[in-house]
Amino acid sequence: MLRFTFGTILALLLASSAFAQSPAKDRLTESVDRGLAFLTLLQEKDGSWQASSTRHPAVTSLAVMAYLSAGHVPGEGPYRDNVEKGVRWVLNQQQPNGLFALPAWEEMYQHGICTMMLCEAAAMSDAKTAREIKSKLEKAIKLILQAQRAEKGPFQGGWRYRLDSNDADMSVTGWQLLALRAARNLGCDVPAERIDMAMQFITSCREPRSGGFGYIPGGPMTVACTGTGILAIELCGKERHHSRDALLGGSCLIKNPLKLDDPHFFYSAYYSSQAMFQLGNNYWNVFRPNLHKLLLDGQQRNGGWINNDNLGVSYNTAMAILALTVEYRYLPIYQRNEENEPAK
Repeated sequence: MLRFTFGTILALLLASSAFAQSPAKDRLTESVDRGLAFLTLLQEKDGSWQASSTRHPAVTSLAVMAYLSAGHVPGEGPYRDNVEKGVRWVLNQQQPNGLFALPAWEEMYQHGICTMMLCEAAAMSDAKTAREIKSKLEKAIKLILQAQRAEKGPFQGGWRYRLDSNDADMSVTGWQLLALRAARNLGCDVPAERIDMAMQFITSCREPRSGGFGYIPGGPMTVACTGTGILAIELCGKERHHSRDALLGGSCLIKNPLKLDDPHFFYSAYYSSQAMFQLGNNYWNVFRPNLHKLLLDGQQRNGGWINNDNLGVSYNTAMAILALTVEYRYLPIYQRNEENEPAK
């Protein structure tokens, strides 16, 4: 349960007053602004955000990316201190082996998300800050490559919860691929054969009957994994853009629209919004209205989003903002080819 101090309540009231006095905004922009104002109230003094009453590197990284996705960068704008403190806190969590994670079974989840955020932050920062971040990223990328399954078999090319796991799944693999893709955008050395290996695992998770993707090879289609699979295909090489597997996955998402009571709703919204935006054209045009209705109608009066996800309101709010801001294109990972523009 959230407990607000008098100062927190006063800050929220002042933020609400500022919205009331500002020029009229479209509903999407106002929703994002309210969400960011709410996230600000949840940030700890040390720069972190919590999940399950614990200062959490991955949730902190997602919150930072929410600001970045709306164009708020380190050193500039009203949220510069929030972004800088969040980035700094995550950087300080790196372990000697390069890992960004709390001691937990899902360490590679945390590491992939943190690494991706730091790549995006470096790309959107001044040269001095970018150099500082990149010095930490070298070890982080090396660890991701070390954790990739190299043994022949159904899990080759993928990643799992822990550095020393011997299997793989679509969800963890998706975060590592996003991190590697963001690192390549930043100029980091990521061998092309490692991306090809990962794509072989992604392809093995395709569910032929539905056209979607499952959590593991041979598993049933899920919306979250289908979004992950499409996004991986679209981001990992021009020769894969709009491939048959990606387009069939897009059709699967249209046939299985997001619903608020879906398991892992915010996770699904995050990945499927990026996937459909990458496909563009009518895929995005058909998908967008339902996404926006669910998120805009589901936002609380305080600016946050809640549901039964056990990671908490900071996670939900960050993921909702990231899904809504995909078409802002501020995050480098959100870029796409202009020929894929949706029809006007």
